[in-house]
Amino acid sequence: MKNNNDCSKRVLVKTWGCQMNVYDSERMSGLLLEQGYEATENAENADLVVLNTCHIREKAAEKIYSELGRLKKIKGQRSEQGHDTKIAVVGCVAQAEGAEILARAPVVDMVLGPQSVHKLPAMLNEEGQCTSEKLAADFDVEEKFDQLPKQRKVTGPSAFLTVQEGCDKFCTFCVVPYTRGAEHSRDAAQITSEAKALIDSGVREITLLGQNVNAWQAKGLNGIGRHWRLADLLEHLSQIDGLERLRYTTSHPRDMDADLIAAHAELPKLMPYLHLPVQSGSNKILKAMNRQHTIEQYFEIIDNIRKARPDIALSGDFIVGFPGETEADFEDTLNCVRKVQYASAFSFNYSARPGTRGANMNDQVPDDIKSERLYRLQELLREQQLTFNQAQIGKSLPVLFEREGRYERQVGGRSAYLQSVHVEGPKTLLGNIANVQITAASTNSLSGNLE
Repeated sequence: MKNNNDCSKRVLVKTWGCQMNVYDSERMSGLLLEQGYEATENAENADLVVLNTCHIREKAAEKIYSELGRLKKIKGQRSEQGHDTKIAVVGCVAQAEGAEILARAPVVDMVLGPQSVHKLPAMLNEEGQCTSEKLAADFDVEEKFDQLPKQRKVTGPSAFLTVQEGCDKFCTFCVVPYTRGAEHSRDAAQITSEAKALIDSGVREITLLGQNVNAWQAKGLNGIGRHWRLADLLEHLSQIDGLERLRYTTSHPRDMDADLIAAHAELPKLMPYLHLPVQSGSNKILKAMNRQHTIEQYFEIIDNIRKARPDIALSGDFIVGFPGETEADFEDTLNCVRKVQYASAFSFNYSARPGTRGANMNDQVPDDIKSERLYRLQELLREQQLTFNQAQIGKSLPVLFEREGRYERQVGGRSAYLQSVHVEGPKTLLGNIANVQITAASTNSLSGNLE
């Protein structure tokens, strides 16, 4: 427990979901640091607990209520000892179910949507007490980025940088347009400033984030000249001294233009890795999902990206058991995987999200059929991932070392293909790039020897 003579305030930020939630949590932590808070990993020591939530997967809200039940007990125990505890629920579940959260869980003091996270300090007074405002669920993305602190406290040589938020695609399975709002692209100068600050703090690799990151477009620096697309932004950032690696995620096939594909051939700092979700291999299902592309168009993009960068590692997302999916439709998905040959992928059973069109569709697929299909798909994807990793044995790969390993004198990092790599080596490697001769591979990682 906190010492009664200790006047510092402590905050626990717990994060679920995507990289953008990780980014938002990091920025909130920076805002609270400016307000005199120190980070803690223990709810029993926290004067403020922030739950940053995700609404993509089924039962996400129930997980939050379960966590709130645990925190209610802790809050009561701390109150008996004379300590006040404030609880804030933020993120996509907060956006979708804000009023219900406040009604169902009175232990919650504040609810903020993902575009209102910058308001958290204003909803706390200097003593850490709540203002009268309990719910903030605006969609003012521009205000959010204007209000976030210019400096970020980062640990490690890799960092996320949000450049685009929201989505205008309205896929019938997805809640993002309802929880993150319409597509919004950050200003190029603002992105550049944040990137340079990250590099000055020791970051060597930056991953640009967006719900549809390759939909990013904005005026060039100082608002001069034509509108930039993501390829222009990548080229500009790659010229910053000290930045060694660039990545971006997540992309939509509809926005994968020729200039961005060419960037993979022309920009040495742009890593040979592309996450390009397709979701299904069936044109019938793609149409029902409102993906706005065909499987043939997806294959054409894959062919073009491989022509530009033959060694590229491809990653994808797959949803199994979308309403109306037949065994023939699922076989189309397996054929897609066989044709593309993924280095990694994420796959899930379809779960109906309230408020989406998919939730009200007929022909919902039974859970047992979804689970059996998902098993077959994941077996194929694991086989391809292992094959890709084993193909690296005997090669020399540059690795950015980020962390200590599980064993003494072991350090780990990421290859250019985003694979986890472990070697025996000194801690002085951390934050640096070194070549590793790969000697062994598993489904999830590589190991080798320093050259």
